[in-house]
Amino acid sequence: MKQTYLILIMALVWSCTSQSQSINTEISEQGKKPHLLGKIDKTGLTSSNYKHWFLSQFNDYQLNEEVIDKIQSKLRKYEILAFMGTWCGDSRREVPRFYKVLEAAKFPMDQLTMIAVSRKPAMYKQSPGHEERGLNIHRVPTFIFYKKGKEVHRIVESPVKSLEEDILSILDGDYQSNYEIVNQVSRIVNDKDFYDKALKSMSSYKKLAKNMYELNTYARLLTTQNKTEQAIQVFKLNTILFPDQPRTYMSLANTLGANGHKERAVKVLNQALDVHPNHKGIQENLTMIKSN
Repeated sequence: MKQTYLILIMALVWSCTSQSQSINTEISEQGKKPHLLGKIDKTGLTSSNYKHWFLSQFNDYQLNEEVIDKIQSKLRKYEILAFMGTWCGDSRREVPRFYKVLEAAKFPMDQLTMIAVSRKPAMYKQSPGHEERGLNIHRVPTFIFYKKGKEVHRIVESPVKSLEEDILSILDGDYQSNYEIVNQVSRIVNDKDFYDKALKSMSSYKKLAKNMYELNTYARLLTTQNKTEQAIQVFKLNTILFPDQPRTYMSLANTLGANGHKERAVKVLNQALDVHPNHKGIQENLTMIKSN
């Protein structure tokens, strides 16, 4: 019995050690550029396949020293969880700059967790450890700021002003990020009465929504997470927010059609033709769905 317990303990220690060492994992596939996946740090980002873009952005970025001084004492009270893709242009630009800001502000780096996500369709913007689960990571990079275990706010894809100024606004409690419409919608997307709630908030949603791509991309991400019904509701909401954009109708119809709702898809496209009677893309979509 003692030997059994010893084996179990040794297995547990080995498992924990293996997991702790699983950092800066590089994925190499024939004919494709390598990329990092899972937990990473600056060591991985400055390794041979990534240092050319990391160091270029890191060295060229001009810090706002005045704002750095303002955030330095407050920022260390926070923890940061960040998601990026080494294959993503926005991540390649913002992540090196983010590191430079944190280092200048003397932020404790053990309070930063950086996760590299996948670009593959089946794992799109996901990591092997699924640290992104439940966090609504629809754009990368995303920098999430926590205080006492609670999310305070996040910088999504790119700063509204600059990284330093955005961080200061987060610390001061008066920040509104890019893609705020997605943040608002994601809070109710799993509710049974989602659509009714969304309609009640339509006036504020119209002010927040900058373009159709914000919710369109979010809905596509939901489909990769097998949240088809939620995705359909978000696509439907997008047709109301942007009725002048034919793609909103086609995205909704294609998702309906692909999930066995042919009649609903046809109805959506007929409604779209009422608004856009001569649009060839809608007509072609309608023909294709009817023939399937």
